Amino acid sequence: MKVTIVGAGAVGASCAEYIAIKDFASEIVLLDIKEGVAEGKAMDLMQTASLNGFDSKIVGVTNDYSKTAGSDVVVITSGIPRKPGMTREELIGINANIVKEVSSNLVKNSPNTVMIVVSNPMDTMTYLVHKTTGLPKSKIIGMGGALDSARFKYNLSQALECPPSDVDGMVLGGHSDTGMIPLSRLATRNSVPVSAFLSEERLNQVAEDTKVGGATLTKLLGTSAWYAPGAAVSALVQAIACDQKKMFPCSALLEGEYGLNDLCIGVPVILGKDGLEKIVEIELNDAEKAKMKESAEGVKKTNAMLTL
Repeated sequence: MKVTIVGAGAVGASCAEYIAIKDFASEIVLLDIKEGVAEGKAMDLMQTASLNGFDSKIVGVTNDYSKTAGSDVVVITSGIPRKPGMTREELIGINANIVKEVSSNLVKNSPNTVMIVVSNPMDTMTYLVHKTTGLPKSKIIGMGGALDSARFKYNLSQALECPPSDVDGMVLGGHSDTGMIPLSRLATRNSVPVSAFLSEERLNQVAEDTKVGGATLTKLLGTSAWYAPGAAVSALVQAIACDQKKMFPCSALLEGEYGLNDLCIGVPVILGKDGLEKIVEIELNDAEKAKMKESAEGVKKTNAMLTL
């Protein structure tokens, strides 16, 4: 099992570390455009192998896609964050060019790969990969919902004063502050609805905290988070690599599911060796359906900024 991660920044390196520690990949390739960064991080990580007890080989390369050939799963974390004074259109234009180039190079060298998109705006970049690579629908996945759901479960556990492992719940919709739909109605603590423990007001606060989870961390850290995003990606990679048939909320191309067409947005999916093996349609109530429609409209507005 060979995994390539493009972008050796904090998220990409964390992803490589978690995949290595789980020890299911024979080779992990870290690729970056900045000379020496991927090589240095790969070497640093390999020097933890005897301490952390893994046998995965981690290789770092500078912009040499030939070294990614034959990858079973590839992850795209590359792109730039929005800077002061930069318009949303400018950010999308820059990251779209990066993602198009990266995904094209990856597919040339690994035509049967499963691609996981992390670059922002994530739903739009996932849609772009669908429109430009020619990969089957099942082979392209956007990571956002897995991360948003992990943050939702963390916030629920804080409110419940219980371990996160006690909690189950998920977030659908777009990977943005306004697009997320935390499904509080379906969240549980060991199969008991969380509404049995928390008031509606408290649950609403948990949902709002989840929506701004990324922004909260950016304010605290002065940069985007990396541990949870890296862990979210590694969980998706493992589900595919090990054919686990696990269900995660991921950004998937919809063709009628949830009444939506021609966009990528967060919905529950089953992940296995073939990538996205099934989109799971759950019954939403009227309020959730309205939120899903509103979230989809927001994603489509962002998609309209793309030059395909």
